[in-house]
Amino acid sequence: MRSDPNAIDVPRFIQAHGLHVPIILRPLTTDDCDEWNEVRWRNDDWLKPWESGDPVHGASMSFNEWVRAMRCNERNGTGVVGYWVDERCAGRGYAPMAVTLLADWAMFDPSGPQLHRVEIDLLPENERSRKVALKVGASYEGMRKAYMFVNGQWRDHESYALLPEYAPNGFTARLMGE
Repeated sequence: MRSDPNAIDVPRFIQAHGLHVPIILRPLTTDDCDEWNEVRWRNDDWLKPWESGDPVHGASMSFNEWVRAMRCNERNGTGVVGYWVDERCAGRGYAPMAVTLLADWAMFDPSGPQLHRVEIDLLPENERSRKVALKVGASYEGMRKAYMFVNGQWRDHESYALLPEYAPNGFTARLMGE
């Protein structure tokens, strides 16, 4: 039962229907702690330039506390999505596929939140994220001044958006060329 009318009921899996897409999305669970920590900390140098931080320097959260906070945000309809890719898997198209799968669920799937837009915000020097935004067909909307706290300072971010009318048959189908 939803605790809030804006709650986001994230399914156990998000996958492409009728398309051969080699990935399936699912929410993190507390069972992912060891594997997530291994991959995240092995990629620390790779991710550090892009990682948002806490401008008020609050208490750090354990992985399990972070997962519980995400579930709470979903119940309250305030969930925010971020993504990163293990450096060993970069450049294989996983990020664009994940973004399109999520956008299709969030905009078109009857079980999704029926969003009218999905936004991708990125640091201007993050060429890889810009390529993801462009590859999935997001349109550039402008610069957001002092948008996110990254590496100890408020940083400007380029803003891109996906709207349902950009891909009436779905973003994943468009990405896969079908």
